[in-house]
Amino acid sequence: MALNEVSVKAPAGKKIYAQDEAVKASLEYFKGDDLAARVWVNKYALKDSFGNIFELTPDDMHRRLAKEIARIEERYPNPLTEEEIYSVLKDFRYIVPQGGPMTGIGNDYQIASLSNCFVVGNDGNSDSYGGIMKIDQEQVQLMKRRGGVGHDLSHIRPKGSPVKNSALTSTGIVPFMERYSNSTREVAQDGRRGALMLSVSIKHPDSESFIDAKMEQGKVTGANVSVKIQDDFMQAVETGTPYIQQYPVTGEAIYSKETDAMRLWQKIVKNAWQSAEPGILFWDTIIKESVPDCYADLGYRTVSTNPCGEIPLCPYDSCRLLAINLYSYVENPFTPQAKFNFELFKEHVHYAQRIMDDIIDLELEKIDAIIGKVDADPEAEEIKYTERKLWENIQRKAKEGRRTGIGITAEGDMLAALGLRYGSENATDFSVEIHKTIAVEAYRSSVHLAKERGPFTIYDAEREKNNPLINRIKAEDAALYEKMTKYGRRNIALLTIAPTGTTSLMTQTTSGIEPVFLPVYKRRRKVNPNDKDVRVDFVDEVGDHWEEFTVFHHHFKTWMKTNGYDTSREYSQEELDVLVEKSPYYKATSNDVDWLNKVRMQGRIQKWVDHSISVTINLPNDVKEELVGNLYFEAWKSGCKGVTVYRDGSRSGVLISNDKPAKKDGSFPTHRPEKLEADVVRFQNNKEKWIAFIGLMDGKPYEIFTGLHDDEDGILLPRSVGKGYIFKSWIDEENSRYDFQYVNKRGYKTTIEGLSHKFNPVYWNYAKLISGTLRHGMPIHKVVELVTSLQLDNETINSWKAGVARALKKYIPDGTLADGAKCGECGSEEVIYQEGCLTCISCGSSKCG
Repeated sequence: MALNEVSVKAPAGKKIYAQDEAVKASLEYFKGDDLAARVWVNKYALKDSFGNIFELTPDDMHRRLAKEIARIEERYPNPLTEEEIYSVLKDFRYIVPQGGPMTGIGNDYQIASLSNCFVVGNDGNSDSYGGIMKIDQEQVQLMKRRGGVGHDLSHIRPKGSPVKNSALTSTGIVPFMERYSNSTREVAQDGRRGALMLSVSIKHPDSESFIDAKMEQGKVTGANVSVKIQDDFMQAVETGTPYIQQYPVTGEAIYSKETDAMRLWQKIVKNAWQSAEPGILFWDTIIKESVPDCYADLGYRTVSTNPCGEIPLCPYDSCRLLAINLYSYVENPFTPQAKFNFELFKEHVHYAQRIMDDIIDLELEKIDAIIGKVDADPEAEEIKYTERKLWENIQRKAKEGRRTGIGITAEGDMLAALGLRYGSENATDFSVEIHKTIAVEAYRSSVHLAKERGPFTIYDAEREKNNPLINRIKAEDAALYEKMTKYGRRNIALLTIAPTGTTSLMTQTTSGIEPVFLPVYKRRRKVNPNDKDVRVDFVDEVGDHWEEFTVFHHHFKTWMKTNGYDTSREYSQEELDVLVEKSPYYKATSNDVDWLNKVRMQGRIQKWVDHSISVTINLPNDVKEELVGNLYFEAWKSGCKGVTVYRDGSRSGVLISNDKPAKKDGSFPTHRPEKLEADVVRFQNNKEKWIAFIGLMDGKPYEIFTGLHDDEDGILLPRSVGKGYIFKSWIDEENSRYDFQYVNKRGYKTTIEGLSHKFNPVYWNYAKLISGTLRHGMPIHKVVELVTSLQLDNETINSWKAGVARALKKYIPDGTLADGAKCGECGSEEVIYQEGCLTCISCGSSKCG
């Protein structure tokens, strides 16, 4: 909560539930699904700023949503009743408002937007410091209201460009990436960190630096990054011809340079293979297919996307999300009589579009409250100006365009329930039919709403007549197109396919458009071997004991029950393998699906989605870089608007396969090499500036040296130096020292001699202890725990140890369980390190320290 915001006390007579009471009731609601129960209580149950909980189960929430939506319906002809709305919301069965709408509708205890995502930006190519700082403040203001934000950096002039200030030349894009990233990490609301998408055009002369920015560990960790790739670049890669980059990226160039398109392409592919970033946005496809871009000259020129890429937006537009649970329309699932109820589905698509339009009115009420809050703040007008102007701009776009974001979840479960194997040709054909149906019926509903409530104010059939999606709808249903040209349309754009992480936990289905991750997997729980009746299945390298338990995907259990298998007994691994092989989930997991077929499927479905699709191509660890390039090319040719790949192991996860991994010896070689690669990490020790040199072996910390920075007896090191080498040098036959060497800007090697001599003896002794534990292969998170637990009396040394701990946290693999830690929000012991921060995988809260 922002410092100037006031907590609101619970009204008299309002029933307050204890956390345990709500969890227990929700656990019964979700039929024993502890994760779903805790996620709902912690993220979506109505609560005030004091943590008082006012809803016992999701049924209370669905009543709250239905009541508020029905209130809006009363403003218009032929309103839906509260019971009609409740009937499609209850039990998460059919229609599921996502995130912001679920949390915020009918919530008078917080002043927040209902929008899930926003894009901000400056008009034209404004790259003044004023413009850049304005975007930074707008980003922060939106994140404190729980919105994910995207913006484009293509307007910032490239590095080395002349500027009329004391710097004389521009710093380029990368420093501002770090600024925006840091702002994101600093804004956390209700245990939730901000979400940010940064994009840049491949035409920009700094795009290569942008692509490389996140490859340096610890850099730009608060943002997703995607490259906007135009068709002419893909053609240059395909033909092996040079590519011209320019600034500005559109219009007349004031600076241009020729680059090797293939070399730049290979860098994108390599980085994505290594780290799952950057993502790719096929920008010409996005603009050509975009219905809102028919109104580009009226302020609807698409400039970037939201953090997950499924909503391309113009500056100051926002979108709210809703998912339709596809599994619920399968009658007689997992039997030979299974069929999809298209009539009920079409009816509910109309409900969904109508509810989404009502949510826009509810959002406009929320924006009025936010503006009222800004006006009431006891601050000078010049301080409040940017925030107020921001929300006025968002309000104007919401009123004028009335953009909606209808999506789906449970695609993987729907196909399995119908006996269709995800990724097969007949399954893809069926999926395309489903999404075509959504598109046609949602547009039909929007036309009907325009007839009853009026069209979005700038609707113009003439402007849209050459849009590819509009023409597909015209070809599919000419009568609908004729009505649209007569009555208009209520909403400028309607459809998306978003990731549905916590939504799918509560619908207990596969997520979004994705296949099942695994039908059966194992989770581990740390146990005390001395407790009564405890089972120990696994002892790790440091002696901790773990119980492993089998987790069935919910609808894999449905398949088992339908086919007469006992879901309560223990199965051996061999028996589980046989069960999976008999099921429709066999060879249909995220790692099994043919990757090229998956991007072709995405491209075919994209033809019926006016925004975009958030989808990840999951690859095994051992695939070659070339495959990533092939997948990107296939995505471009198939008509995808964007694509992201994730190679197993490029970021560590929290699930483990059923296969028992071979035990590995985690220790390093006993003989120290003469030369080690090294990272430079700067930190504050009390009021002094210090530097840590971390020697790396196989990319993992092997030893650490620290020293004072910019001191007569300390270390003089330019800020630009981030990497180098540590050498073991011999002074004589008996005495050695450690030196650090780096290459300066002119290409000359510079050596800092005697790292160990820069230490106060106390620091040196502790550094030797830490280096010793690193060299013997102790896991990094254990070393961090050791460092932070050192009992030291001297305050300065305490500051030093905190700095060293922060430096080492960079190297803790994402997904590492924080032993003994408990989540302060939900009490779960499933707390992991994510980008150096402690993150609860049960409720999503995050804390850095």
